[in-house]
Amino acid sequence: MAAAKNNIKPLFNNVLVKPLEAEEKTASGIILPDSAKEKPQIGEVMAVGPGDMTPKGDKIPMVIKAGQKVMYKKWGGNEVKVGNEEWTIVDQKDILAVID
Repeated sequence: MAAAKNNIKPLFNNVLVKPLEAEEKTASGIILPDSAKEKPQIGEVMAVGPGDMTPKGDKIPMVIKAGQKVMYKKWGGNEVKVGNEEWTIVDQKDILAVID
């Protein structure tokens, strides 16, 4: 299990994600005010939990690793404050893709 800033260690199949910055301007070059920026769904994995267990007691391993860039569900997770930043804790099943 990877440790994160401030020693946050997610439990079970939770993943701590640092969202990437929202786009500052549109594809056509229009600068967006903060109120118009959409919440990013892509972030860097800062820490992962040890995994979960099935009802029979079999371990469900973590597929996601610290340092990966991932895309996660828009409405999933819980926002947490880490230092002065807003990060998100999501369930591993709410991660949609790993970005290379």
